[in-house]
Amino acid sequence: MKTSPTDRLRIGIAAAALIAVAVPAIGQDVPESLLPPGFGDAPAPAPTPTPRASGRPAAPAVPGTPNFAPAAPIVQPLPGVPGIPGAEPSPVPSATATPTPISPEALRQYELPDYARRSTASIGIAGQGGAFGGNAFGTSDGPWLQRIMRSLDAPVASRWVSIALRRALVSDIATPTGVDGADFAAERAWLLVRMGEAAPARALVQSVDIDNYTPKLYQIAMQAMLATGDPGGLCPLNAPAMRVSNERGWRLANAICLGLSGEAAQAGRIVDQARRQAPGGGAIDVALAEKLVGKGAQGRRAATIEWDGIDRLTAWRYGMAAASATPVPAGLFGGVGPQVRYWHATAPQYAPNLRLADADLAAAQGVVSSEALVDLYAQLTTDEDATSTQTALASDLRTAFTGSDTDRLAMLRQFWEPAITTPLGYARRVLTARAAAMIAPVADHAGDADQLIASMLTAGLDLPALRWRGVIPVGSDGWAMLTVADPMGRSVAAGAVSDYAGQNARKGQLLFAALAGLGRLPRDQVQGMARELNVAVGARNSWTDAIDRAGVNGEGGTVLLLAATGMQTSDWRGVPAEALFHIVAALRAAGREGEARMIAAESIARS
Repeated sequence: MKTSPTDRLRIGIAAAALIAVAVPAIGQDVPESLLPPGFGDAPAPAPTPTPRASGRPAAPAVPGTPNFAPAAPIVQPLPGVPGIPGAEPSPVPSATATPTPISPEALRQYELPDYARRSTASIGIAGQGGAFGGNAFGTSDGPWLQRIMRSLDAPVASRWVSIALRRALVSDIATPTGVDGADFAAERAWLLVRMGEAAPARALVQSVDIDNYTPKLYQIAMQAMLATGDPGGLCPLNAPAMRVSNERGWRLANAICLGLSGEAAQAGRIVDQARRQAPGGGAIDVALAEKLVGKGAQGRRAATIEWDGIDRLTAWRYGMAAASATPVPAGLFGGVGPQVRYWHATAPQYAPNLRLADADLAAAQGVVSSEALVDLYAQLTTDEDATSTQTALASDLRTAFTGSDTDRLAMLRQFWEPAITTPLGYARRVLTARAAAMIAPVADHAGDADQLIASMLTAGLDLPALRWRGVIPVGSDGWAMLTVADPMGRSVAAGAVSDYAGQNARKGQLLFAALAGLGRLPRDQVQGMARELNVAVGARNSWTDAIDRAGVNGEGGTVLLLAATGMQTSDWRGVPAEALFHIVAALRAAGREGEARMIAAESIARS
């Protein structure tokens, strides 16, 4: 029996509600090896959390768990450090030929004093726009949150849910109870990587002091550095990581770091050994690393990258290629998830013409902002390798921003030819959001109002969009989007919603669900309208109970994590209206009404 997208999503929500018993222990949930099978000498140890004081109770240690605590490093004396014999001038020669070496503890204080250390009780990136408070996940159980994050099938249907979830994941938030702070940061970063948010993931893992790293965080840090094409970011981690992991990727990373620091001979020996041990399909993995080794000081190695016969793009291959700006054959992107295209879209080492198509997709998902997409199109005018079609698009976009209203609208209509329900069509609305905001809200332009409003709201430009309230007719799509996007919270007559649903049943359901969640319908008429429009807002299950409870408790991060769980589908057609109701209502209860309004408007625009 075939199942509809909505049925599959309901099954996914139900499964997520049971995740606490369905998913194995977090210590066993690790990303797959970065290199092909057989490349390593021995299996890497499972990244079992290392309990450590983090300001909150940590999960109890499992009996029999291997101890991955690193051995004390070998530290050489540092001249001029107080406490070391011979550091200060003395008229009498010291009788001790060999000075007493400084202890690792003293060196640790010298390298990073206590006042500069960061606690794992609260981890995140300070000062981010739209940041959440420290209680974003409130009193939610840490292991439960980690399991939800690990099982989430990203990316999700909504651009605005993705944007808001990214803000929650990178914010400086308190570590929940029952988990190690570094391990929780690893789970957050791993979800960001899978969402396509490579740069935020890297920033998050780098917000943890290396002394506090756990095996899990080392593994996720490598994933984040590869996603951003930043092998240099692995160098500070490499030595301690190799003490807790047998993953071959760290050995090759060691060769790269040695090469970049000018130790070409030692780096070359590691690369040669890796080449001898690599299976047939692993030759390109070594070649990509060798190319980076040759870029270091005194590097004399030249590597030619041949993609012939390579039918699989791994995180290692993409990351090493991106690090050296080596183009990846377009066909290999077809065998990976869309998040890899988002990594590529935000990789500045690649030319704009190579990134343009992926940047459109990333903008539709919320990974690339409207302003960043406009900047990328603008760079095409000076990109000598841009195609004539790309150059023409950049020229048309300039006209859309600088021409008269008549010229602007002519250009905007061309950009809007792809349907808004497609990723490219929605991306074009993101691209033109600020150009649309420049159009005067007059009756002569009323025929384009629905598209203009949809475009503006993709970038959160609700106030410019609301200027069209007196121009558009009641019952139009533009009216529906402004009704839910209005920050003033004006009430809506039930009859107007019913009339709108009569034109398009699906959009009518979404409008009703959004308005009910925002509290903008007469309370005594909600149940009757729910029956009339066949939206089961009163149905209960574990997912609805969890997201409603998180909203009442003011846990905005938990709400967004559960909202994403309820949107694990390729597009808005698979999102039930009752799921939208609970998402919008919970966000509003948690004090995140701005995101709730934009998600509601997006649902109407893209359905």
